[in-house]
Amino acid sequence: MKKHLMCSAFLMATLGATPALAMDNMKMGVWADNQDVAAGTVTAKKVTTDTNGWLVVHRTDEGGKPGPVVGHAPLKKGKNMDVAAILTEDVSAGDHLMLMIHGEDGGMKTGHFEYTLGAKEDGPVRMDGDLVMTVIMAE
Repeated sequence: MKKHLMCSAFLMATLGATPALAMDNMKMGVWADNQDVAAGTVTAKKVTTDTNGWLVVHRTDEGGKPGPVVGHAPLKKGKNMDVAAILTEDVSAGDHLMLMIHGEDGGMKTGHFEYTLGAKEDGPVRMDGDLVMTVIMAE
């Protein structure tokens, strides 16, 4: 009986630590491919983040500077699959789009996207000083 309790305690301690270890080893990122935007959405295949926040779609050019926001979708802390952002402006085939992780910090209301270009509310998340994003082309 004592051996069984020790094994149970070990397993519980190990299993209890697994989510924390998995989160520590998770690399934040956005994974998406070039895609057809005719339906008015942009989808990231996977987004991993260490905080609740937003997947934000910015216009960009070949220089890679984030431009105006043209869509967003909520994110939960951890791994998010097939995240679809509804586009709020027309996007044409050939347009470059930057899919970027933004936080849920500094705004007036939790759960409401409040960022405008250059603002601090619900602003971009950085990892090692770099924006967490990927650039795709609308088809």
